[in-house]
Amino acid sequence: MPEGDGLTLDLVAGIGAVDAAQWDACAGDANPFVSHAFLSALEDSGSTGRRTGWLPRHLVLRDSSGQLLAAVPMYVKGHSYGEYVFDFGWANAYEQAGGRYYPKLQVSVPFTPATGPRLLMRPDAPPACMPLLIRGMEQVAQRLDVSSVHVTFPTEAEWNALGQAGWLQRIGHQYHWHNAGYSSFEDFLAALNSRKRKAIRKERRAVAESGVSIETLTGANIRAEHWDAFYGFYQDTIDRKWGQAYLTRDFFHRLGSAMGEAVVLVMARDDGEWVAGALNLRGADTLYGRNWGSAGEYRHLHFEACYYRAIDFAIEAGLARVEAGAQGEHKIQRGYLPAPTYSAHWIADPALRRGVADFLDRERPAMLRQIDLLMEESPFRLEDGQNR
Repeated sequence: MPEGDGLTLDLVAGIGAVDAAQWDACAGDANPFVSHAFLSALEDSGSTGRRTGWLPRHLVLRDSSGQLLAAVPMYVKGHSYGEYVFDFGWANAYEQAGGRYYPKLQVSVPFTPATGPRLLMRPDAPPACMPLLIRGMEQVAQRLDVSSVHVTFPTEAEWNALGQAGWLQRIGHQYHWHNAGYSSFEDFLAALNSRKRKAIRKERRAVAESGVSIETLTGANIRAEHWDAFYGFYQDTIDRKWGQAYLTRDFFHRLGSAMGEAVVLVMARDDGEWVAGALNLRGADTLYGRNWGSAGEYRHLHFEACYYRAIDFAIEAGLARVEAGAQGEHKIQRGYLPAPTYSAHWIADPALRRGVADFLDRERPAMLRQIDLLMEESPFRLEDGQNR
């Protein structure tokens, strides 16, 4: 699709068709999930593709010399699973009215509810690239005759740009821990009210006295045995929750091989056997919690492995925050406070668009009120020193 000034928009049917260095020059190094290596691990392992209903159709913008200036990780989807921004109601309403909601286009990192860039641009790319990418996504949707395009978990700046271009805007929320310059976990606990501080110490003590040993592994310290064990935990968790295991065993091995230094894997052992694990990925200033699994029920181990060990690591590494993934109000009492997340939606049918727009106009202020109410449950001491 020629765009003038020697710029050309194209679709590619896989990340392997794009030079890794050029893609990463657009993606930057702050967020591991939009890296060429992470998206390649998903595609090459079969975690994305026809089997799982995430068909790669990445949008790329090149200059006259063929240099990649910008890119969008995009997928054709025939369902709404693995997205964490739920549009099942929209789909049901449209299809009951005689429309065809699927296929649709999804701009996201599959199975990954982590905020990060979605309209990837080189730092020296012309300012015109952003509107070109937005218009390009709309043109691709019309050419492929899909109902809609959904950009989920973009940055706030991208969300604002999409809104200015006429896309529908949605707000959600997650729970994030913020590092206030803590020198240790005890220093963090000192910022909490006494009741929550005692509760966390009690949970950590129970795990320490249970006989379960825990290791935090990165880089070359993560071996094939760890990935094989973790894949078993992942499968067990999926089976218990009646979900679908999108990620393959090969994905985890590829992730460790290609991105081991970005992986922070918390593994628990009981009587010499691995029994649970929590997978995190490290960005420039953030630790992202992704997957948890266990081979049995261990009291408080989930909190220790997923939340407290992540805080330990972030403090030691000097990271600004931990993003603990989707859902879970129980995270608040453990220091993870509600934070807004964003998505933007382009819908072809004017009638469906009006209906969704009306819904979002009511949902956004309600979501902001909910975040405010959740903040009132904060475990942190009041600024005047009085406990909540």
